[in-house]
Amino acid sequence: MNQVKNRLQALGLVDRAFANTTDEELTGAIDALGDEHRSALDELVKGEADAATVREAVAHGRMDGTMESIALVVTDACLADCIEQLGDNADYPSSDQLREVLPGLVDTHGLGIARLMLASTVAGEAPASSIIRDLLKHDDLVKLPPAEEKQISPMIRKPKVDDAEREAIKAKRKELKKQKQEEARARREQSQRDRTR
Repeated sequence: MNQVKNRLQALGLVDRAFANTTDEELTGAIDALGDEHRSALDELVKGEADAATVREAVAHGRMDGTMESIALVVTDACLADCIEQLGDNADYPSSDQLREVLPGLVDTHGLGIARLMLASTVAGEAPASSIIRDLLKHDDLVKLPPAEEKQISPMIRKPKVDDAEREAIKAKRKELKKQKQEEARARREQSQRDRTR
């Protein structure tokens, strides 16, 4: 159960990171992709990749791996820069080492892409996932804003009914109930008479 919860939380971070990435940042990252990455992204979005088609594919691909795959492709250059700057510490960086390289990543790739890269490494279960998750929650530079509450189903509002109308409805229901009870009593009596003949 804990693994499922952690997995859903990691996917939630990626989703929130996408939501907090501007169209300009996404467009910049897409435009900077090499041919192979661009082809892979076009395939993931099932068309020509741009900010709108990426967002649509992310919205429909939260649970089937599409969202994560898009995040990996879009943030690959940022991740490569991060690994290069961390050097020998890339596999197991400390919180301080990550904080040291983050400003440069944000300057080069934009805040949204840096956050998205961090979130995708958490979803990819990187060894430093717990440190990165903490940065996305608490670090002044890269923390994600709180998730907006999303309404899952439409709200059903009762129609406004005035008191007189409500009383009339109650009286009608009471009369129907009384009528059904009398009909049921009459059927029982008739059934009883039929049996005694």
